Amino acid sequence: MSTPHTPPTGNARDAAADDPRPGTGSTAAGQAHARKQASTGKAGAPADTDVSNGTDVSTDTGTSVLNAEASDADLETLEKYDRESRTRDVFGTWLAWPVGIVAVSLSVYHIWTALFGGPPTLVHRAIHVSAILVLAFALYRPYAKEKRATTPWFDYILIAASASVAIYLATQYAELVTRGSRFTMTDVIIGGLLVFATLEAARRVTGWFLPALAVLFIIYDIYGRSMPGLMRHRGYDLDRILNYMLTSTEGIFSTAIGVSSTYIILFILFGAFLQRSGMGQFFNDIALALAGQTRGGPAKVSVIASGFLGSINGSAIANVVTTGAFTIPLMKKIGYQRNFAGAVESAASVGGQILPPIMGAAAFIMAETLGIPYREIALVAIVPALLYYLGIIMQVHLRATRRGLEGISRKNLPAVMDVMRERGHLLIPLAYLLYMLFFSGRTILFSAVTTIFVTVLVAMLRKTTRMSFKDIILALRDGAITAVSVAVACAAVGVIVGVASQTGFGVKLANAIVTIGGGYLLPTLIMTALACIILGMGLPSIPAYIVTATMAAPALAQLGVEPLAAHLFVFYFGLFANITPPVALAAFAAAGLSGGTPMQTGFTAMRLALAGYIVPFVFVYNPVLIMQDADVMTAIRVIATASIGVILLAVAAEGFLMVRVPWVLRISLIIGSVLFLTPNLVLDLIGTAVLVVSLLAIIALAKKADRLSLRNI
Repeated sequence: MSTPHTPPTGNARDAAADDPRPGTGSTAAGQAHARKQASTGKAGAPADTDVSNGTDVSTDTGTSVLNAEASDADLETLEKYDRESRTRDVFGTWLAWPVGIVAVSLSVYHIWTALFGGPPTLVHRAIHVSAILVLAFALYRPYAKEKRATTPWFDYILIAASASVAIYLATQYAELVTRGSRFTMTDVIIGGLLVFATLEAARRVTGWFLPALAVLFIIYDIYGRSMPGLMRHRGYDLDRILNYMLTSTEGIFSTAIGVSSTYIILFILFGAFLQRSGMGQFFNDIALALAGQTRGGPAKVSVIASGFLGSINGSAIANVVTTGAFTIPLMKKIGYQRNFAGAVESAASVGGQILPPIMGAAAFIMAETLGIPYREIALVAIVPALLYYLGIIMQVHLRATRRGLEGISRKNLPAVMDVMRERGHLLIPLAYLLYMLFFSGRTILFSAVTTIFVTVLVAMLRKTTRMSFKDIILALRDGAITAVSVAVACAAVGVIVGVASQTGFGVKLANAIVTIGGGYLLPTLIMTALACIILGMGLPSIPAYIVTATMAAPALAQLGVEPLAAHLFVFYFGLFANITPPVALAAFAAAGLSGGTPMQTGFTAMRLALAGYIVPFVFVYNPVLIMQDADVMTAIRVIATASIGVILLAVAAEGFLMVRVPWVLRISLIIGSVLFLTPNLVLDLIGTAVLVVSLLAIIALAKKADRLSLRNI
């Protein structure tokens, strides 16, 4: 769920709001532009500079904030690695009003239907998809080299074709229901327009991989009789396939679009209102206040801020560019290497999407797919997510200790109380949302909509966060525009899901994976993880999860893995494709900002995220780690031992604890880490013995090097 990102404050924020570009001040591309204005003096006051620590700061309403070293490079980096940012400047043309009206109307429609109900499910989803496709063809250029201010004639045809789908289904719905499985040539034509428009929009927004995969599935659907062995099926005519995609809720209008047209767009709107109120600035400032002065402070700020923003964000790349524009320059200034600085930002940004409560909206699709309450998924995901961030924080800290890196001078940082006094009230909507989701018993839709209203009211409490009527309209507009990338991907994934549903492909692939794995769980897990990483390359988190859940999760279910553990497993590895070379787009984007080597940044990000690659295997074998069938005392023990395991893993990965740790001890620490991460009392005791022996050896080395001190930890 690509939600808007950190807005500049003061005049820079006003400049961003008035900028005639889609989502400026909200989307990542808009933020880069607004930050450029702020840093060049076009908006806002000039920065105050303190050179004692080589760190620039600026003062706004009594709070020290970073003076971002943002330039056109931010926008260029975003466009290079994130196709979602390649939009045209429609708000500088005559299309500004029509696009704005469609976007605001779509947002208002979804708020209204969430509160008062809407048309039949198929019609509702068709309205959502048609409006999204209209916005996609109005906003996204067919090719990167096309001028931003021009709209080619064929895009107007695609806009009309997209609108015709909703019009047709809304006006012919009663007849479609009466006809049942029978279809007409008109159904086939409209279905063909829908499939073509969906795949073309997906190509513009996500790149070639997803639409190419969808086309391959359609070919498989047609020529099923010619397929070998397990993959053979009866085969379907193209007419029947197109009708199926149009008139059923198993194709393009499947669960993915169902969730997009309900939960996802509402939470994107919630994020848009939060960012218009200045929540992004609050996250940055509170992270600076809490961790900026500690050893390696800027890197820890990056981890905290990216985690906060990433939890309500579905685009790791956009998160890297917006947060990284602030944190990467600071990390480099205090002495972190370029590749390491980029790796910290990319690993932290990707991890935000496994962090409850929102998890980039994937939790809602997972809940719909598994038929279990959302709150259960959010609760079981907490421990693995915190272990992931603990591993990153520990490696960041150990690297700072190893290189003697200090934090930012306290005088250059905002005070916690000042930040809380100025913007702390913006936490009220988040607290309200958590209460509504976990304790109120009300529906997710009602919770999301009322939280939007609460956000507007709470923002009125202070002048710096107060939203004008114009801000509210822009939030509605930006929310719908931001939803385009996710909804288009969900619609395209619907083609794959539809074919899998028609042909039983998921079961066939699961049988093939289990057969290749010899019926053993570990080989099947390894193959599934690799498949998820490959399938997740270049995809946003939500479609990546849907694709991997459709193709890979059934294989684990056949071997008796708990369904929730299986779906979390494929979600993790589909997501980690963003930091796993050779196609580590989040890491490559961070390297573009840091000036590092893309592949080296990717491998470093993998090392920082090492706990994230191991923990899924652990909770598959023993779901106690995700609090399944665990009493309170067992849960406490498991969390404590797993935390020790992650810390040992960080020490082994960094190869430092007071002194350089030899490879023999690093291997022993890895063994101890795995033992502690496995929720088993006997293995914990063995791990304790390994830990004691390893620590005694490290202490002896530190004493010999005259570095035996808590200061050196």
